[in-house]
Amino acid sequence: MLESIADGGIYGLAGVPESSHWGQALHFFVYETMKIGLLLVLVTHLMGLINSYLPVERVREWIASGRLRGSEHLVASGFGAVTPFCSCSSIPLFIGFLQGGIPLGVTLSFLITSPLVNEVALALFIGLFGWKVTLLYAASGIVLGTVLGWGLGRMGLGRFVEDWVWEIAENKAEETEADTRSFWERLPSVSREAMGIVTGIAPYVLAGLAIGAGIHGYVPTDFFEQYLSGGNPWAVPLSVTLAVPMYANASGIIPVVQSLVAKGVPLGTAIAFMMAVVGLSLPEAMMLKKAMQTRLLATFFGTVGVSIVALGYLFNWVL
Repeated sequence: MLESIADGGIYGLAGVPESSHWGQALHFFVYETMKIGLLLVLVTHLMGLINSYLPVERVREWIASGRLRGSEHLVASGFGAVTPFCSCSSIPLFIGFLQGGIPLGVTLSFLITSPLVNEVALALFIGLFGWKVTLLYAASGIVLGTVLGWGLGRMGLGRFVEDWVWEIAENKAEETEADTRSFWERLPSVSREAMGIVTGIAPYVLAGLAIGAGIHGYVPTDFFEQYLSGGNPWAVPLSVTLAVPMYANASGIIPVVQSLVAKGVPLGTAIAFMMAVVGLSLPEAMMLKKAMQTRLLATFFGTVGVSIVALGYLFNWVL
């Protein structure tokens, strides 16, 4: 429905030629802004309601109780794999988890895996590349989230989360235990808080999507094919570097990956490109900057980026 609205408004009412660079860029910006905006509003409200009903201390106690027996990161990564979110729409959940008392490392396991692996992307992968590649991709995405979340969690990076995130968490810990309000009584305050988060990160989202729209509309596919061929030993890190300014969800980028492979780009290089597009996008970085200080953001992006490069070389060797 949103895509039909974008089509009608840009190509119909505005009369912008569909085949033009400007038309492609404008369509990308309008459609993704509507989609991400809607997801942000829905997810922030959902997480607000969950946090309103679920006491922070109870969550912390459950994580610390040992019931998961050290599998917290794997559970979070698996949860990320079954949630159909792109990197930008995963961020409200990331903030909500932190405010709900989930440790930073466990939350990062979810944030890493969620955009990389989902059921729609895996269905497309099976159709285009077969079961073996699909299973390898899914397993690597879950392992990546589990291992990196565990490692980042042990680095003591929680102090580099912006104070406003922790302040909301502390307020929830004090207020929720004694909160006996009904659903309709809670809803106004939950909505105000959710919209506060949305409006706070909106400028970062719009700026990132504008950059992504420019690349989407004006950078030709041949540009990537020229530099990502199998004869270039630096093709994998170059593919990750080129992918970061772009933005797309896994379902949207898989057909691009298939076209790159069909034109001679090694499969591992193409998969690394896809992982970086969906997991290390510029809009994601600009949104996370609202909740993370620069050191944490740089550590997160650097660690994930290096790991994706390593996976790209591994895939090229195995496949």
